[in-house]
Amino acid sequence: MADPALYLHRGCMALLELRGQTDRWTAVAARTLSGAASVRITAAYAIVLVAVSLWLTALGQHTREVVVSRMSTNLHNLSHGRLSTLVGSAFVDDGGEVYAWLPGLVCLLALGELIWRGKGLVIAFAVGHIGATLIVAAGLVVALEAGWLPFSVARATDVGMSYGAVGVLGALTASIPSRWRTAWAGWWLGIAVTAASVADFNFTAIGHILALLLGIGLSFRLPATADWTPIRAVLLSGGVAFGYFLLSGSSVVATAGGVAGMLIALLAGRVSRSRNPATV
Repeated sequence: MADPALYLHRGCMALLELRGQTDRWTAVAARTLSGAASVRITAAYAIVLVAVSLWLTALGQHTREVVVSRMSTNLHNLSHGRLSTLVGSAFVDDGGEVYAWLPGLVCLLALGELIWRGKGLVIAFAVGHIGATLIVAAGLVVALEAGWLPFSVARATDVGMSYGAVGVLGALTASIPSRWRTAWAGWWLGIAVTAASVADFNFTAIGHILALLLGIGLSFRLPATADWTPIRAVLLSGGVAFGYFLLSGSSVVATAGGVAGMLIALLAGRVSRSRNPATV
């Protein structure tokens, strides 16, 4: 007959192992919840984007077109006092392909929220989205008054999160290590300007340039980080890939412009340091 003490020992060991596994899963769950809480603005925005997209898809193409028209930050809506479009347009997409770009957007916004917290992310996004929209609108007014553009542009469709996302991308500049910061800014500006030239400098492409510049300027007033943990590096990679496709559209010409912009920025930085050796 087996020793009862042996059974008791085995039972205790099994309970201890089960408790250890439970503690590990509890720790994983706690870390997951903590991580989710630290990017709650990003998570909430992503959920709203998906919900709105599903709602518009369910209601049909005609309803989507009506909503897009009413939420567009074009001159017609802004001149009629529909300032709510400055916020609402960031939650509407005109293509219904939110799942294709949402993961990249989440990476970009989550990284910004981890660095600046929720308030900083909202500021960076708003500066890019609203700031670029208003500057573009002012430029369009001048162009229409001068007869450079047809009046049909006043009703052009203009919705989506791209200005805000590009603003966040630019706002990461101060957090990029100093030895890469100049190349980073030159790369994105080169892509944005080249893509705009390919698109005949339409107002959307110009808006991307403005949002990027606004973000870069804002970056030095937001908290920066030197703590590039593995998770932040992964989010940066996803955000960079998203930003590249958003600005360049995978264009070879835009990519070449990015490389040229990076080289020009590096050369300008070297010349500046050679003239001001005290700043090295």
